[in-house]
Amino acid sequence: MAKGSPVTANSAAGNRHSAGCVEEAEETVEELRAALARAGISLPSLRVDPATVVREAPCPLVELGRCSVETAARLAATLGRGAANP
Repeated sequence: MAKGSPVTANSAAGNRHSAGCVEEAEETVEELRAALARAGISLPSLRVDPATVVREAPCPLVELGRCSVETAARLAATLGRGAANP
């Protein structure tokens, strides 16, 4: 394939887009972790799902992970309060 061809250009643009998506996902995870911490909630398994990042065209998903029943109840209560006070 010739350098600078439309396919190469599209691939390069796609790689930049993909890298941007992964970076945005990582930033979002950190923002969510900080917001949860302010509410006194910790989700130890919170992360960007690595399986969704290693694909040819990454489309990252956030893995919320597992938590205790107590943490799930606190999360539900916190979200309920937030929904009641928009």
